[in-house]
Amino acid sequence: MLLGFRTKLKLNNRQKTIMTKHAGYSRWVFNWGLKAWSMTYQEGLKPTANKLKKFYTNYVKPHYTWQSQLSSRVYQYAFVDLDNAFKGFFNLKGTGYPKFKKKGMNDSFSLDNCGKWIPLGSTRIKLPFIGFVSTYEALPDCQVKKVTISKVGEDWFISFAYEQERQIPEKKTAIVGVDLGIKTLATLSNGEVFPNLKPYRKAAKKLSRMHRNLSRKVKGSNNRHKQRIKLASQHQKVANLRRDYLHKITSYLAKNFSNIVIEDLNVKGMLANRKLAKAISELGFYEFRRQLEYKCRLYGSKLTIVERWFPSSKTCSSCGLIKTDLSLSERIYRCKCGLEMDRDLNAAKVLANQAVGYTVLACGQSAADGSE
Repeated sequence: MLLGFRTKLKLNNRQKTIMTKHAGYSRWVFNWGLKAWSMTYQEGLKPTANKLKKFYTNYVKPHYTWQSQLSSRVYQYAFVDLDNAFKGFFNLKGTGYPKFKKKGMNDSFSLDNCGKWIPLGSTRIKLPFIGFVSTYEALPDCQVKKVTISKVGEDWFISFAYEQERQIPEKKTAIVGVDLGIKTLATLSNGEVFPNLKPYRKAAKKLSRMHRNLSRKVKGSNNRHKQRIKLASQHQKVANLRRDYLHKITSYLAKNFSNIVIEDLNVKGMLANRKLAKAISELGFYEFRRQLEYKCRLYGSKLTIVERWFPSSKTCSSCGLIKTDLSLSERIYRCKCGLEMDRDLNAAKVLANQAVGYTVLACGQSAADGSE
């Protein structure tokens, strides 16, 4: 099974300068290729990333001597990124026409070892052309063909994909229904509750103040650049809190339950409610399901998806009666059969009862790429 790994690098000033140069090299080549692609297409020709790379290597690169001081693998992967960007555009994947990259916005570049493996397994890694760099945590004991270096705020990260065998934990027999909500992020049918941390809402005042400070800085000044870095770092902190929390919940579910039942939520439709859109977008329902899908395959569990139109919140978990007049403000579910239970817990129990007949993802199917 193919997994993704991403961790922060521990760099000195010299190494940060080298990373910045390579990221600028990748950005420069990507923008050149995008401009050349557009001009060639307007002239009635059919450009490809491979043709542009050959032309660049033979006729453009020799005129820029500074590029010979950097890794040649960087510009080759820049053309790969350009090719993928146009494939996404032509295949109508919603990516839109490729845009020019800007300095300081999603700076990144990729490296490989010219077909040889790059060994990993400790807190030090030898990158091609760059040399040894350190990480804050130990890397998986494996070998990879390619690594990607990216920058967020003032921090540099390394990411790569590696193969790992599916883990077979102790035999699990429990079935659990998971009801996702706004007040509580996840309510399990066994009574466990995972509250909503609300990381963005808690940091909203600080982020708003930092945005105001940024707007007051003179464009192009060093102070504006420093404030922009501080703002990006704060946004990254909020995103890390949410991502870490989701990883902990999904790992717990995949490791401890044999069958996990969730509802196919219409997140796009839910965001149409302007009163709840901010709260819903903060929760990360899509990321929750994405992590749960590949972790179920990794740990040998089964993921069951119940269709989105199934009335889990309005159905009684005891007698099966559907309560059509249930309003969103009613947090306690009361049924004619005498059942009185928390609304989210009742919905989770109803989902658990639907474990048969809706299975779309099983532990034996091929796995999509995941990211730890």
